[in-house]
Amino acid sequence: MRCLSLCALILGTFTLATFSRAADTPASDLLPKDRPLPSVIDHYLNLQINEQGVKPAPLADDATLLRRLTLDLNGRIPTAAEYAEYASSSDPRKKEKLVDRLMASPAFVRHLVEELDAMLVVPGASGRRGSTGSVRDYLTRAVKENRGWDKIYRDLMTADDKVEKGSSAFLKARIKDQDRLTTDVSVLFFGVNISCAQCHDHPLVDDWKQEHFYGLKSFLARTYEAGANLAERDTGVVSFKTPKNENKTARMMFLTGKVIDAPGMVADPKNKEKGKKKGESKADKNAAPPPAPKFSARTTLIDLSLQPDQRHFFAKSIVNRTWHRLFGLGLVSPIDQMHSANDPSHPELLDWLARDTAEHGYDLRRLIRGMVLSDAYARSSVYESDKQPVAKLFAVARLRPLTPMQMATSIRVGVSAPEYLGIGVKPDEREKRLEALENSGRGFASQLEQPRDDFQISVMEALLFSNSDRVQKEFLTDSTDRVIGMLKTEKNLDRVADVLFTNVLVRKPTPQEKAAVVDYLNSRKDRPVEALRQVTWAMIASAEFRFNY
Repeated sequence: MRCLSLCALILGTFTLATFSRAADTPASDLLPKDRPLPSVIDHYLNLQINEQGVKPAPLADDATLLRRLTLDLNGRIPTAAEYAEYASSSDPRKKEKLVDRLMASPAFVRHLVEELDAMLVVPGASGRRGSTGSVRDYLTRAVKENRGWDKIYRDLMTADDKVEKGSSAFLKARIKDQDRLTTDVSVLFFGVNISCAQCHDHPLVDDWKQEHFYGLKSFLARTYEAGANLAERDTGVVSFKTPKNENKTARMMFLTGKVIDAPGMVADPKNKEKGKKKGESKADKNAAPPPAPKFSARTTLIDLSLQPDQRHFFAKSIVNRTWHRLFGLGLVSPIDQMHSANDPSHPELLDWLARDTAEHGYDLRRLIRGMVLSDAYARSSVYESDKQPVAKLFAVARLRPLTPMQMATSIRVGVSAPEYLGIGVKPDEREKRLEALENSGRGFASQLEQPRDDFQISVMEALLFSNSDRVQKEFLTDSTDRVIGMLKTEKNLDRVADVLFTNVLVRKPTPQEKAAVVDYLNSRKDRPVEALRQVTWAMIASAEFRFNY
C-alpha cells in the first residue's frame, strides 16, 4: 500500500486501463530531416497553439533575451558592456551571433559541465546524494572535445579509468547499492523510473513489470569493486521474489523487452550474500584490476541501448532533459516518467528531435543551439491576460529558478564595477576575470539548493540573505573593483540608479523605480555607502534576480 501511494504521488492520477507501449511516430509522418532545427520546433509548437486558439506571448525584449541566453549558455547574467552592445545593435542576425559568441566562450564548457554534473548527482529526499567525485574532470574533457552524449554515456558506463580518467566515479558512487544503481541508470540515461516495479509489477503503469527492473539490474549486477578498481564477473544471475512469494531468476532484458541470451547465467556457489566473492571487498587498493570478463554485461547494455531499433529511450531522454533545462518543462513531464501512460505534449516534435540528435552523433552543442534559436525559446514570460495558457503549450516562457552556480556567479558579476568587466579590458583578460568570479562564487553556491520543478525559496536561503553577514562581506564591499566602490562618490543620483539597474538587473529602470532609488539615496546622505549597500542588496535578493525569466 505504501508503494502504491508513493507511485501515485510520483506519477499523478492515471486510470488502471491497459496501455500499449508508446510507439514512435512513423518517419514518413515527420517533417523532413533537412529542416532547420529551430524551424521544426516552432512548426510543431505553433500547430498546437493554433489548434487551441491560443495567442502566444510576443517575443521577449532585447534585455530579457540577452539575460536569458547568457544565463543558459554561460551560467551568469550579462555584463553592463554586453548589455549596452546588444541593446544598441541593429544587426538583424544579432541573436544568432550572440548565441555563437556565448557558445564559443570557455564559460559555455564550464556551465554545461556544471549542468551535467548536477544531473548525474541525483537529488535525494534531503539534498544531493551519490557524489560524482572526479567525474567533473572527465566531463570537462568530454565537453571541451564536444563528445556526443552517447560517447559520454559509454565512457561512464564502461568506467575504465585507464582509458578515461575519472569516468569510473559515476558507477563507484553507486556500486554498493545495486538497486539504486539500476534505478539511477534507468532514470538518468533512459528517462524511466522503474523503482516502483522492484517489489511488484508497476501498479499504475502496465509497461513496467518486475522483469523490467531485474532484467536491467542483470546487466549491472556482475560489477563489483576490487580495491580501487571496478571489475566484472563472467557469471552471475539476479533472483527476485514475486508478490506471490515465488522465486524467479531474471533474464537479461532491456526496457524495450529485448532479451539477451547471455553466457554465464548461473549462480556462482562461491558468491557470498549480495553477490560478492570471498575477498573481493578486501582487495589491495594498489592491486592491478582483475582481468576483463570474456562477456561484459555492461558493454552489452551500452551497445543494445544505442542500437537504432532500441535507442528511443536513450535519445528521447537526453532531448527531453535538455528541453526541460531550457524551457522549464519537459516535453514529457516528469522527465523520469517516459511511458505509454504519460504521453509527450508534442510527440512528433520529440520523435523528430530524438531522430535528429541520434543521427547527428548526439551532439549536445547542436541540440542546444537549435533550441535557443527558436522563436518559442525567445517568447516573453509576461502574458497580457489573467488566463495563462496551459504550460505544456509553451506559448509563454516559464520562470526558471537559477541554479546555485548561476546565482552565485551572477551576484559576483552584478556587484562588480562595470569597468572591471568593461570594453576597455582585453577579451582574454575579461574571460579570466569572469572565470575568477565564477570560482570565487563556489563557496556561496554550496549554501543554495539545486532547484527542482516544485522550487520555492527555502527558509535557509531567506535567512542567508536576511541575517547572515556573509552576503555583505562577500558582495557588498566598497572596494574599487565593486560597483558600490565606483558609485560612492557619484553625485548624480540619476546616474547611480541607471548604473545599478543596468549592472545588477540588466535593464533600465522605469521612471518610478528611478525616482524611488533617488529618493532613498537622498534620504540617506549621511551614510551614502550604507545606502548603496541597501539598494544593491534589495536587487540581488529580489525575485527578479532569483529567476531566469
